[in-house]
Amino acid sequence: MIDRRLLLAGSASSLVLPAFAQQDWRATVTEIRFGVSSAENEAAAIARNQPVVDHLAKKLGVPVKLYRVSDYAGLVEAMRADQLEFARFGPAVYSLGRRVLGDKLQPLFRDVDNNGQEGYYSVVVVRADSPYKSVADLKGRSFAFADPNSTSGFAFPAYFLRKQGFDPQAHFGGTVFSGGHDNSVLALVRGQFDGVATYQVNENSGVVQRLTLRGMIPAGATRVIWTSPLIPASPFSTRANLPQALKDEFVAAMLAMKDEAPEVFRTFTDGQVSRYAPAKHEDYLDVIAVTEELEARRKQKPGG
Repeated sequence: MIDRRLLLAGSASSLVLPAFAQQDWRATVTEIRFGVSSAENEAAAIARNQPVVDHLAKKLGVPVKLYRVSDYAGLVEAMRADQLEFARFGPAVYSLGRRVLGDKLQPLFRDVDNNGQEGYYSVVVVRADSPYKSVADLKGRSFAFADPNSTSGFAFPAYFLRKQGFDPQAHFGGTVFSGGHDNSVLALVRGQFDGVATYQVNENSGVVQRLTLRGMIPAGATRVIWTSPLIPASPFSTRANLPQALKDEFVAAMLAMKDEAPEVFRTFTDGQVSRYAPAKHEDYLDVIAVTEELEARRKQKPGG
């Protein structure tokens, strides 16, 4: 005969099953991989991200590893192959990811800077001692974009410069992809390009400011001559096929990091982020429209 007390005990335990089930994800997800793109050089990327990875491992109770890819598209491919659990996608890379993965790619949250701004800008930068005052002055000059899947380093400047009458292929003397924002700015300062496209959050935060702070370029070495419309901040994203409890705990750990590990948060954000705010797919529809138009133009070209 079945003991009624066991049935009652079973009924009682079922009332708390959801709380117990939140621990279940550790039985199936024994390691978390945090994706980082090639926007920075390797040493800088590790210095910025490794403290976050270590903090997350303590908070989540499983090993967390830094997964660095060679280019922006690598994040999408890693997500598609279930080789990443979380990563921050640039808006254009998120757009590419949605084309490839559909609803499997989910945005979670994004930066809010110290002024309450939820985004950043593409900027065209020249050397401070150059004669160039505007994009028009760069006619026939050498120019570098960062990466074909970079929002601020290619998609937004290519789209909006063309809207303003400056077709990059016709206006500049030659264009190349440098492989990353740091590469572009460092090469500009060395005199390898006359202008480059990179990103800036505000006058105190951006690629130029970060490289200056690290002593990699002299203070005042560059000058901004063009600024894009606001780009929505890059979404931290995940896979839809992960346990919801894992995603909830990851978000909670990241949102609490400023208070629980202030030095880690400051290093990760250069001290320029005040908090995180929810991100939704609808926030990136304008970016998706820009990248889709650029893709359509590419396909229209011979050999495209």
